[in-house]
Amino acid sequence: MSEISQLSPQPVWQFFDQICSIPHPSKHEEQLAQHIIKFAEGEGLEVRRDSVGNVFIKKPATPGMEDRKGVVLQAHIDMVPQKNEDTDHDFTTDPIQPYIDGEWVTAKGTTLGADNGMGMAACLAVLASKDVEHGPLEVLLTIDEEAGMTGAFGLEEGWLEGDILLNTDSEQEGEVYMGCAGGVDGAMTLEINREAAPAGHQAVKLVVKGLKGGHSGCDIHTGRGNANKILGRFLFGHAEELGLRITSMTGGSLRNAIPREANAVVTLPAENVDKLNELFAHYQALLVAELGRVETDINLFTEAAELPADVITAGDQQRFINMLNACPNGVIRMSDDIEGVVETSLNVGVITTEADKITVLCLIRSLIDSGRSNVEGMLKAVASLAGASCEFSGTYPGWKPDADSEVMHLFRETYKDIYGRVPNIMVIHAGLECGLFKKPYPNMDMISFGPTIKFPHSPDEKVQIETVALFWEQMVAILKNIPVKA
Repeated sequence: MSEISQLSPQPVWQFFDQICSIPHPSKHEEQLAQHIIKFAEGEGLEVRRDSVGNVFIKKPATPGMEDRKGVVLQAHIDMVPQKNEDTDHDFTTDPIQPYIDGEWVTAKGTTLGADNGMGMAACLAVLASKDVEHGPLEVLLTIDEEAGMTGAFGLEEGWLEGDILLNTDSEQEGEVYMGCAGGVDGAMTLEINREAAPAGHQAVKLVVKGLKGGHSGCDIHTGRGNANKILGRFLFGHAEELGLRITSMTGGSLRNAIPREANAVVTLPAENVDKLNELFAHYQALLVAELGRVETDINLFTEAAELPADVITAGDQQRFINMLNACPNGVIRMSDDIEGVVETSLNVGVITTEADKITVLCLIRSLIDSGRSNVEGMLKAVASLAGASCEFSGTYPGWKPDADSEVMHLFRETYKDIYGRVPNIMVIHAGLECGLFKKPYPNMDMISFGPTIKFPHSPDEKVQIETVALFWEQMVAILKNIPVKA
C-alpha cells in the first residue's frame, strides 16, 4: 500500500490505491474487472456481466430503506494511458505510482487514472461500507469509455432496475452536471505515393514536445498548443524553401487527448540543414511569444536521422501539408445558452503514416447535432480539396439537460444544507456516458459529479485531496436522502 492509502476518507483512498496497483488502460481492463468481481463476491453481493464486459453489482437496501427509489452508482473501469517520453512505463503490466504533492495526488511520469478511478473507488467504498445508508443499490462499471465508449454503447435494457443514476465522472467539485456534448470520430485518409530519396539529401527528424496536452473536452478552450498543428504550420511555411521531403509524420496518441508531441522525418539538401535549424529555433521563439503564458515548456528541436530509402512524392506531400494546415482545430463556437461552455470543438488528435497512406484522426464534440454536422462538413471539404477520403464513426449522442430533474434538485438542496451554498449546475463539453444510457433507459434520472481533477488525459493529471472528502460526503448524503418510490 502506498502513502495515499492513509488519506481521508480512508476507504475511498484505499480502494483507489488498489486500483492504481492493477494495470487498466483502455482495452486492457480485465485484470481490474476480475479483482473487483472477486471483492464483490467476497462481500456476498450479486455480480453479473453483460456481453461486452460491463460489471453489474447489486447490494440490498439498508434495513428500513427498502421503499426508496433505486440508485445506480456508475463509473468506468479504464484509464487513459499517457506518459512522459522519458518515463519507462508499460501501462499493460506496470502499476501507476501515485504520490502526495502538497494538496494534490499525482503520479510519477504518467496519467494518474483519477479519471475515473476516483469515482470507481467511491462506488466500491459504498459497496464495502456497513455504515452508509441507502435504498436498493446497483453499481455499474463500464469498460472502454476512454477509447470508444464500448461499454456504454453495449448497455442493453433490462440490466438495470434503478430509477436514478449517479455518474461519478465529472472533474470539478462544487459543480453538478446535467448535460454533456455528443461527438463523432473523423478520419481523413490521404493515399500517398513514394519515390527514392533525392541524391545529396540528409535526413533530419523534426520534433515538437513539451506541450501540456490534456482532455479535448475539458481543456480545449484553454489555448493549449496542438503539436500536430504546430508542426504542420512549420511545414507549410518552410518545406518549399528548404527543399524538405517528408518520409513520415506521427503525432498524438489518442483522439480525445490534445497532442503533446509530434515529429516528422524529412530529408533536405545537406547545405540547408543549418538554415533548417535556424528557422526551427526562430519558430520556437515565435511560439513562445504566442503561447508562452499557457505553454511554459515548449521544446522544438532537430536530431539526425537515418537516411530513408524513399520519401513521399512532391505532389502528395504538398496535398498532405495543405490538408493539415487548413484543418480547423480547437473551439469552433461557444454556447450562446450556457455562459462559458464550449458548444462545438474539433481536436486534431492523431497522425499516423504508413507506406501508402497518411491518416489524420480527429474528434468532433458538440452540444447540438447541427454543430457536429457543420464540423463534419468542414472536414469533408478539407479532405476533398486535398484529394483525401473522410469517414466518420463512433457517433455518440449528447445528454440533453432536464430542468425538472428530481435528483438534480435533491443534490442542490443537500449540497446547500451541508455547505451553506448552492452548487453550480453545469453542462460539460466533454462526453459522458449518460447520453448513451438514455437510449436503453430513457426515464432514468441522471446527474454527474465528482472531485476536482486537473489535466486529465495527460501526465500532469492530479486530484485535489480535500475535494475527495467533499465528494464522498455528498455521495453519502445523497444516498441517505433518496426519496421514497411512488
